[in-house]
Amino acid sequence: MSNNHMNETLRYKQKLCKVSVLTTQVSAGSFQHVLEHIVALSERKLSSYVCFANVHMIIEAFKDSRFQKVINRADVVTTDGLPLTKYLRVFEGIAQPRVAGPDLFPALLAQAAELNKSVFFYGNTPEVLEQLRTRALRNFPQLKIAGIFSPPFRTLTPQEDAEVVAMVNETRPDFVFVSLGCPKQELWMHQHQGKINACMLGVGQAFNTYAGTDQRAPAWMQKNGLEWLYRMYCEPKRLAKRYIYTNGLFLYLVSRLYFRKIRNKELLPV
Repeated sequence: MSNNHMNETLRYKQKLCKVSVLTTQVSAGSFQHVLEHIVALSERKLSSYVCFANVHMIIEAFKDSRFQKVINRADVVTTDGLPLTKYLRVFEGIAQPRVAGPDLFPALLAQAAELNKSVFFYGNTPEVLEQLRTRALRNFPQLKIAGIFSPPFRTLTPQEDAEVVAMVNETRPDFVFVSLGCPKQELWMHQHQGKINACMLGVGQAFNTYAGTDQRAPAWMQKNGLEWLYRMYCEPKRLAKRYIYTNGLFLYLVSRLYFRKIRNKELLPV
């Protein structure tokens, strides 16, 4: 690793910074730095949003320049997928940890309870939301849940959307956790920046895993970047085609970039 890369690594450890993974800007920094930065966003009382990037999101952004802008304009984009952390280590010399939604979500609930902040749960099904609320209050009795809302499984009319915005803002939450699935939740947050007066976080499947309706992959699979394989095993009809395509394309693009940098002597072989 070059001295420049070593210096960059130290800088990223000291401060949350954006760095590229293919065409997407992700936030490099420790789990604690990401947590503190998100809490600080809520302190500023500004409309902001946070994305949790995995290979699927990176590929969606690579294919669609409009979606790429949505992700790159987010205040924080965490390294949810382990392949992203490996990418940053190889290409940027950054020892970036994984900052996954299912791990950061309960940590933020704990912070909200401790700091007397309120949360709003938006998206998913009424059943999941109720189980989510029950477990959150059991784990954090002091947590202020401003509200929960399960929107209809269709595009809202402008009037309905305005009513949702008014409903959420009336409860004055500090955090709005959004579970609509990628890319719908990211587009929703982007469209509502400046309308929803809170820090919005697209946590997706974290609602289900925390509520207990979905089982998370075993720890050894998480550690080795195989959580996607476990999810595909659980939902093959919905996820198999997506994971095979996105993971395959990501591997191809990264391999092509790696060998080009080796050929141009911009990178040392791993």
